[in-house]
Amino acid sequence: MELKIAYSPCPNDTFVFDAWAHGRVPGAPRLDVTFADIDVTNGWAEGGTDAHHVLKVSYAVLPRILDEYALLPCGGALGRGCGPLVLTRSAGTGADLAGRTVAVPSERSTAYLLFRLWAAEAVPGEVGEVVVMPFHEIMPAVRDGKVDAGLVIHEARFTYQEYGLHRLADMGEHWEATTGLPIPLGAIVARRSLGAETLRLLADAARTSVRMAWDDPAASRPYVMEHAQEMDPKVADQHIGLYVNEFTADLGEQGYAAVRGLLTRAAAEGLVPPLGPDALAFP
Repeated sequence: MELKIAYSPCPNDTFVFDAWAHGRVPGAPRLDVTFADIDVTNGWAEGGTDAHHVLKVSYAVLPRILDEYALLPCGGALGRGCGPLVLTRSAGTGADLAGRTVAVPSERSTAYLLFRLWAAEAVPGEVGEVVVMPFHEIMPAVRDGKVDAGLVIHEARFTYQEYGLHRLADMGEHWEATTGLPIPLGAIVARRSLGAETLRLLADAARTSVRMAWDDPAASRPYVMEHAQEMDPKVADQHIGLYVNEFTADLGEQGYAAVRGLLTRAAAEGLVPPLGPDALAFP
């Protein structure tokens, strides 16, 4: 069996899937890998394309795709202290964003849901225009005055000071302070049409792959750095350390509570459709 999978070239994804993608996970299906930005994979999932069996997507799109896809209980990204940041050229508060232009990596992303939930409390009135752009273009756009603020993700939290920018707010800090739960970011989903037995096989393979990466981090280094887009190796290690953790191996009770909590709050704000009571259940 060969399955088509799409995930990002970011270090956390290549670290997690290295062993599986290179045939080192015993009994796992072979993978045909496509690299794509998560906004692209979100679009594929929402568009109903059958080009891929397994996708890395934002938790934000789950309510729109769970009829076709099942959430795997492992392989994704949740954590603490790893939330998106709002950056500006000068120090300030949420009140300074009223009526201002904000660049975001996607309006379908978990980062955007967290931003909207934060802004509903922290920004009097509303932010101004929201501009979608690739995440690697956001910090230069803020620095150069093309936008007033930027919502950034991934390794940008380690590098924003190199652009002379200030952290206006941390979406993760706000989420954790108000809920006590980890931050749900990226999910691994697979087509329900594969059947329960295959879905369980995929979950086992993903869990084994991440544990093999933990056991021998050096084995994954060539794959990680090959796709890290000239990222400094130390930043790549920080990225992996932040986004690959116990929730990657198993969502567990807290992980599921975090996902349901985010999507329930977002639905109450009219940002996503409401979840059914068993929508997140794994076969």
